[in-house]
Amino acid sequence: MQQDEAFDLLKMGKNVFLTGAAGSGKTYLLNRYINYLKDNSVSVAVTASTGIAATHLQGTTIHSWSGMGIRESISDKDLEKLLTTPRVKKNYKSKVLIIDEISMLHKHQLDIVDAIAKYILECNDPFGGMQVVVCGDFFQLPPVSSGPSYGEKQFAFEATAWKNGDFHVCYLHEQHRQGDDPLINVLNDIRSGTAGEHTKVPLRTRYKKEPHGDMRATKLYSRNVNVDAINEQELANIAADAKIFKMGTEGWGALVDGLKKSCLAQETLRLKIGAEVMFIKNDNMGKFVNGTRGVVVNFDKSEGWPVVKTYDNEIIIAYPEEWKYEDNGVVRATITQLPLRLAWAITIHKSQGMTLDAAEMDLGDAFEPGMGYVALSRVRRLDGLKLMNLNEMALKVHPAILLQDKVFKESSADVVRHLQTLSERDLAELQQETLIGRFRGYKAKLAGSHSAGSIPSLKEKAPKLHKEKQIPTHIITFEMLKENLSLEEIAEKRTLSVKTILGHIEKLRGLKQIDNSHLSYLKDVIPQEDFDIILAEFKKSEDGKLKPIFDKFDGKYSYSYIQVVRLFAV
Repeated sequence: MQQDEAFDLLKMGKNVFLTGAAGSGKTYLLNRYINYLKDNSVSVAVTASTGIAATHLQGTTIHSWSGMGIRESISDKDLEKLLTTPRVKKNYKSKVLIIDEISMLHKHQLDIVDAIAKYILECNDPFGGMQVVVCGDFFQLPPVSSGPSYGEKQFAFEATAWKNGDFHVCYLHEQHRQGDDPLINVLNDIRSGTAGEHTKVPLRTRYKKEPHGDMRATKLYSRNVNVDAINEQELANIAADAKIFKMGTEGWGALVDGLKKSCLAQETLRLKIGAEVMFIKNDNMGKFVNGTRGVVVNFDKSEGWPVVKTYDNEIIIAYPEEWKYEDNGVVRATITQLPLRLAWAITIHKSQGMTLDAAEMDLGDAFEPGMGYVALSRVRRLDGLKLMNLNEMALKVHPAILLQDKVFKESSADVVRHLQTLSERDLAELQQETLIGRFRGYKAKLAGSHSAGSIPSLKEKAPKLHKEKQIPTHIITFEMLKENLSLEEIAEKRTLSVKTILGHIEKLRGLKQIDNSHLSYLKDVIPQEDFDIILAEFKKSEDGKLKPIFDKFDGKYSYSYIQVVRLFAV
């Protein structure tokens, strides 16, 4: 399919899977469509499965935008909570949702996005009636295994939401990189599953050869251990003292460890002026996203935080950020660190979506299908490559993708044949009808959507009435704590249970609105000997859960007693 044909289909408001080899112009076409929507006052959400990919479209991650976060499943309670989150509700006012680098999104994650959209928009149409455009190339790296998909690859095109979403495949075949460059044949061999000795011939010409031109090569490696060693050596080469930033932690050991594993923040971060860095978290104000790269140019004189100049020439002071684990609205664990890491070298996983003029790569320890294809397709031309090593895995792609690619090509051909049956007038009328009807008249359509059918497994919602802004319930409890009232007195005055009041107190602690100094009088309700015995058990606990402690003492101590002690255990 040609770009103009795909553009025509996009303007018809269809759900689209935009794909094609590296250099086929996928990102260019996405930007063209985004600009078209903005020019016609149609709101569009631009997201990607990874932070780095999001930077190329000036968007954010689908995990952050959707409210999905790091969840591996979504419950009705989760959905109800998201409905009360202003940021997430505002996001779903978009008429069009774009998800780039779809190959790295698990099928269950796409289903979660679909479920959230249906719930918040109160519409049982796929994705709540939004137009969804997913873009990517499944020959790129597959999703990182975790959660329910651990141990096997589960691709987004296998999701229920994909099947129900009626995605029209636009398989771009034009090549916009240098047409006679030998690298194109190498990549085509890998895509077709025919890579062999003949494919290695042009690659051998780049064995330990410096890239053409003056551009400093970005180093791509398969494993974090190699990347870390290179980054540390580069930092050591800068003749200056390093500033050291230590991670702060608070909460239960196992939960803190889980947070450390789920983000890229380092326990000890060493930086110098001149260090190449990458942001590893989305900024709430949109100043940077997970994947924004830059160089440390100074340290803030007042507090010593690093000043980063991004590759877009933005100057950003990197302040500490928090990563939190919450359980029913209560913060159970927190880590605090600068949202930066060194970035002279990056892993192949993090390079996905980049286009590089020069790259040095070691594919001698490529360990999964698609890894070599991703790394090699980052480079514009073969003479921009310095190849340190190569193994057989680097030339392989996932066998399931080889089969699915044939399906995608056939589906795309069917779309082209359909488009060819439409006159220019037909196309123009359909596209204009979409702008007026589906996009600009979107809210009117949603208004009657509930009557058309119920949303599975979701609770019916009462009509929304205008309410005066209410004081959060935990803040009311906070005011009573200041009066040194007992738990029972607060519960009685508020006509709530002691358990609920303790939940408020734990939430206030997680929000750092109170500390143990505000609560010392609560210890008086428990004999000191019993308090110490319960506290000793909490010190052994990895997650701070109440039931194991309750069971340990065979019910000798009430849940309320145990919950009070937990307030002082971390």
